[in-house]
Amino acid sequence: MKMFKIFQYAYVVFAVLFIYDGVTKWPVNRNGAYISFALAGLAVFMFFFRKRFSKKFENRDPKK
Repeated sequence: MKMFKIFQYAYVVFAVLFIYDGVTKWPVNRNGAYISFALAGLAVFMFFFRKRFSKKFENRDPKK
């Protein structure tokens, strides 16, 4: 389970990297910046999705 938490926070790291990439591309190539921002949004979404999924998995009833 500890490995899942490491991957969960890796999404935050990737989101920060994509935001940085988007900001640096903004003056030169706006289309590339939009793609980087979209990938950053996807990474943030995946972080919260995985966090919610792992909480559901941990709180699962062991009787079932």
